[in-house]
Amino acid sequence: MELYEMICGAVVLLLSLLIIILCLMQDSKTQQNMTSALGGGSNESFYGQNEGRTREAVLQKITRNFGIIVFIVILLMNIVIPYIMTFLETTAE
Repeated sequence: MELYEMICGAVVLLLSLLIIILCLMQDSKTQQNMTSALGGGSNESFYGQNEGRTREAVLQKITRNFGIIVFIVILLMNIVIPYIMTFLETTAE
């Protein structure tokens, strides 16, 4: 196993654990029931207007960003770096 594979694997493992922890920290979504649909429940409250600044929104943004980073690291580990390594080996000969 190459050094870059071990480093990328450790990064993916760490980020995956962080994503799991962040998902567990988030509150579960509540279902909109029929009374709010019939009663005209809306997000015009203070909480609805400041939704992007809440703890939940921050956790969702961090989780999404970590997911994107994991995707990029896995692409690098499986496609880009091996391609570069084979290219360098063929040009060195």
